[in-house]
Parts: sequence; structure tokens; C-alpha cells
Amino acid sequence: MCGRYYLIQGEDALRAQFDLDAFGFDWQPRYNMAPQQPVPIIVAHRGRRTIGLVRWGLVPAWAPTDAADMKTINARAETVATKPTYRDAFRLRRCIVPASGFYEWRKEAGGSRTPHVVRPGGPEALAFAGLWEKWRDPDGRTVTTCTIVTTAAAPEIRHIHDRMPVILDRTGQRLWLDPETDLETLTSLLQPPADARLQAYVVSRLVNSVANDSPDLLLPAERPDPELFE
Repeated sequence: MCGRYYLIQGEDALRAQFDLDAFGFDWQPRYNMAPQQPVPIIVAHRGRRTIGLVRWGLVPAWAPTDAADMKTINARAETVATKPTYRDAFRLRRCIVPASGFYEWRKEAGGSRTPHVVRPGGPEALAFAGLWEKWRDPDGRTVTTCTIVTTAAAPEIRHIHDRMPVILDRTGQRLWLDPETDLETLTSLLQPPADARLQAYVVSRLVNSVANDSPDLLLPAERPDPELFE
């Protein structure tokens, strides 16, 4: 499960990395992005890539209300093409969720959980595979929401948790956003990364509270490997 992540690249870096044609909001770095909060997603329309804010926690168009469920913050890669909550969005409304890294909690003996940050080895943001939906009420009010697709964890972080977000490389990003990509190809993208070069380390339990949102959340709680920050 991916229930928290962070995005600290600025607008210029995001525009350059993701070839964005439009940036629809004033962006400030976020260090503790949580479900039900507005988060950035990247969509493609008529060959143009746009980034905008939507609510994290997918609400399907057919839902009776826009009340979100924690279960819909993630969509499992194994069932995303067939589960009624996600299958229409998988076919028609795919997006990229940019992230600098994510948090995961390791279950310890005795029931406690230790937070870790997981991040790439380089300076670029990760590209999570996501889906989006638009819900409308009878009066015409709309709510746009999203989910992050998850898969089995990469070997280097499996000791922390058995699931992780699907990370798309540049070819995968292009195929994921292309409305013409066939379902078989889309499904083939939803695999653990072959060479993500992910780094993970223990962080403070301050991240447990969504009220905390500062660079301090990324500081190691234990003495780090010196090479980690080179």
C-alpha cells in the first residue's frame, strides 16, 4: 500500500522532466502528502500534457456519493483491469502521479510500525502509474479524484513492505498516457521496476501525523550511510 508520499521538485523541474505544456496551479513542495488531500496528476489530451490538482482517493462515476474510501487510494495491478471501481478508468482515464519518493511502514515484532522513506538514487521525480475519475452530483457539482496503482515490491525494499507504487520509465509514461495503447501493453507495464535503484532508510515517527509537512521528515532517524547523501 502507498498511503503517503512527497514531491519536492519545483515547477520548472517538473515542466522539464515531464514535457508539460500547461501548469494549472501554484505549486509549493510537499513533504507529507496524504489521502483526501489535493495532489498533482499529469494527464494527456490531444497530444498536450497538463498537470493539475485532484483529490487522492478515487470515487467512481457511478458511486452514490463523493465520499471516499481509504481502500481506493491504491488500485492493485493484478485486478485494476477488471475490478468495477477501476476498470473504466484503466481503459480511459490514466494519469501519472509525480513523486520524489514515498513512505512505508515496516511491521515490527510486538505490533509497532517503523516509518521508512523510499526514494530514487537520482535527482528526478518518480512517475507513479495512476488513474483518475470525475464524479458529478445531480446539481452538476464535480469532484475529480485519483488513485495510485501498486504492484509487488522491488527486491531492495521488500523487507519493509510487500507492495509499492508502479514506477513508469520514460517509455512506460508515454504508453500509459497514450489513449491508443492496447490493454495487453498497459497491463505489461504494471510490474515491479527492474532497475529503480531505490534507497530506503528509517525516518522519524513525525511522518505519522498529516499535520507535519516539512523537510525534517526526510532526515534519517538512524545514522545514515555516508554515500546516501552524496
